[in-house]
Amino acid sequence: MIKHLMLGIAALALSSGLASAQDLMFKPGDQPNRFDWQSYDQFAKDTDLSGQTLTLTGPWTGNDKKLFESVLAYFEAATGAKVNYSGSESFEQDIVIAAKAGTPPNIAVFPQPGLAADLAKQGYLTPMPKGTGAWIKDNYAAGQSWEDLSTYMGKDGQKQTYTFPFKADLKSLVWYVPENFKEAGYKVPETMEELQALTKKIVADGGTPWCIGLGSGAATGWPATDWVEDFMLRTQPPEVYDGWVKNTVKFNDPRVVDAIKDYGWFAKTKGYAQGGEQAVATTDFRDSPKGLFDFPPKCYMHKQASFIPTFFPDGTQVGKDVNFFYFPAYASKDLGKPVLGAGTLFGITKDSPAAEAFVKFLETPIASEIWMAQSGFLTPLKSVNPAAFANDVQRNMNKILLDATTFRFDGSDQMPGEIGTDAFWKNMVAYTTGDETAEQAADAIQKRWDSIEK
Repeated sequence: MIKHLMLGIAALALSSGLASAQDLMFKPGDQPNRFDWQSYDQFAKDTDLSGQTLTLTGPWTGNDKKLFESVLAYFEAATGAKVNYSGSESFEQDIVIAAKAGTPPNIAVFPQPGLAADLAKQGYLTPMPKGTGAWIKDNYAAGQSWEDLSTYMGKDGQKQTYTFPFKADLKSLVWYVPENFKEAGYKVPETMEELQALTKKIVADGGTPWCIGLGSGAATGWPATDWVEDFMLRTQPPEVYDGWVKNTVKFNDPRVVDAIKDYGWFAKTKGYAQGGEQAVATTDFRDSPKGLFDFPPKCYMHKQASFIPTFFPDGTQVGKDVNFFYFPAYASKDLGKPVLGAGTLFGITKDSPAAEAFVKFLETPIASEIWMAQSGFLTPLKSVNPAAFANDVQRNMNKILLDATTFRFDGSDQMPGEIGTDAFWKNMVAYTTGDETAEQAADAIQKRWDSIEK
């Protein structure tokens, strides 16, 4: 869960009566070359919810809460409904309590598909409106991946689409300083083979290719899990990744062990990572990118998710002072362009006409474009206008998402807590420092998994 916290999920907040409390962020009809107002007008024409109330709860608080409210205001204005949204840092616990007590909101915003799947299996989620799954498959880049992410077993034992994915986060990124690359004559690699060759060349030139930091307090080790997950997607078909997350492909399966070793090639090979193995294991992930900005640079590349600019030096301009590229796939393997990420999924926890209408609203380009035009929003929806993005940085990140042939949700966040947010973290640290081999780390994690399933 720590990774979702860093991607914008934080403290407690409450709100209500959106449209009456704030004006619409962008006037309908303005900037027609940027916004799809036709989708808004058609939705408003088809939907009258006057006198109805829609309640939502989720993890978005602080600035994310305000941004989400700016989107909800358009739903209110289009339909005449009143919308109440509450955000909580303890959302995961709160929604379970409310569901079991029979007092859930109409809509819940899930940061983890596992929690949504659990509630669906227990009968606390209503299936999405008919045709939603097919719509996701047809309208999202790597649509089958997103439909699968939203499909769970219900209490009746039947699989159905139970959630609607909205707002994605991107993890498959490598950050670099363009000026440093230019001065050294390095080019952005387009394949994993080229990335490996560049890593070797930087060392041969007397530099250090990578800054890596696994430190994160009680959550130390989680950055290594992202590396392993990305390599699982780049070395194996997506169904192997899915089996690994569900433990039908065991953690000590040779294919998983090889992915751990692929991470180790970058983090543990002498001279490849700033400070060596011990520094990788102990450097706080928030401090680890600082070497990019030293003169001369202490490292040339840093792999981390889209949130990491928050921890760059003050005044750093992304797109100018620092930039990013897609963590590339192998040219030698026919696995397309897989992307690792996270995101939020909307589920109906108390059905109503307003709840089902809101799902239809999320299908409109304008629902995404309002948030895109502000900050911190990525979407796999192919019909949005890229011109709606607030800047080229967000636009270029979203292109990586739209170019994806496979999307997979962060694996450790789908595993049981004792594994994904404990054993996996700890044993990756032990592997990084040399206290365990890749095989020993994988065996230890699998032993722990076996123990909790007895």
